[in-house]
Amino acid sequence: MDKVGHLNSPDPAALAERIKAWGAELGFSAMAIGGVDLSEAEAGLDAWLAAGFHGGMDYMARHGLKRARPAELVPGTLSVISVRLDYWPDASDSRAQLSDPGKAYVSRYALGRDYHKVLRRRLQQLAERIAAEIGEFGHRVFVDSAPVLEAELASRAGLGWRGKHTLLIDRSAGSTFFLGELFVDLALPADAPATAHCGSCKACLDACPTGAIVAPYRLDARRCISYLTIELKGAIPVEFRPLIGNRIYGCDDCQLACPWNRFARLSREADFSPRNGLDSASLIELFAWSEEDFGQRMAGSAILRIGHENWLRNIAVALGNAPTSDEVLRALASRQDHPSALLREHVQWALARHQSLGL
Repeated sequence: MDKVGHLNSPDPAALAERIKAWGAELGFSAMAIGGVDLSEAEAGLDAWLAAGFHGGMDYMARHGLKRARPAELVPGTLSVISVRLDYWPDASDSRAQLSDPGKAYVSRYALGRDYHKVLRRRLQQLAERIAAEIGEFGHRVFVDSAPVLEAELASRAGLGWRGKHTLLIDRSAGSTFFLGELFVDLALPADAPATAHCGSCKACLDACPTGAIVAPYRLDARRCISYLTIELKGAIPVEFRPLIGNRIYGCDDCQLACPWNRFARLSREADFSPRNGLDSASLIELFAWSEEDFGQRMAGSAILRIGHENWLRNIAVALGNAPTSDEVLRALASRQDHPSALLREHVQWALARHQSLGL
């Protein structure tokens, strides 16, 4: 945590209101303030890790219960400022894209600029604005980084409730937003938690293509298409490949099915607008990208971090699920002798699937 000063600390309640006003000026869609006691979440986190639902994301197990203890993660933390930034872009129709097996589906959050950079920069600006008001204070910015239970922190601060798909839902904006946190050593008044409004609905469970939401509020990441196409470093399990369809980076199905997302708001952020035609591109078009193409076109995108090899791996699976055509077979054949054994195996699976099923 950065240097502590508090040279000109105003009344905590008044400061909290100013912080929210500054956040609105910086363009955050919403923000709220919570405490650091997440002890009630520890049992659920422990059980989730014990079940192995984190898959190959070893960092989650390494940090263990520290994820539920903000004051241990950043000593001196007294309050957490949680922020929301809407991301749903003005893009081609998601359902139409998913229903066209020749098209590539990229999760809507990843169509534009890397959200880590956008949110981190803005949270740092908020910290600087606070420091200008009260002097140096202890703080640390988090954006989907380090062992932070961001949805739990945000729900306890009142930004929404945890849906059955485990994402945060706001009744006026759905769930299509990013979260970020500013840990501070300021004792600020906490906002009231939001009440839950999922009721008996299980649309997200029914919509998941791979059955990754194994029970309400319980996600097995090992089955999740977002995990399989983004976090998984090796071969995608064969049992899930046909279920992935044309989803080459992430999955939005549980959110598309959620009734609350009829209130989802289009983002006002130009940074989140689709780049490189990713909201309407064909599988064949993207499969032809060289490693240089991938690096240039995905510069500044969250997609860049999976690397060209896994990018092609994902598209090979989607091409294996596409209707058989000379163009699809030629595209797959063009990568048959790729230096990557991982990619070659996925290409062979796709070609064999066309041969056996006559897709």
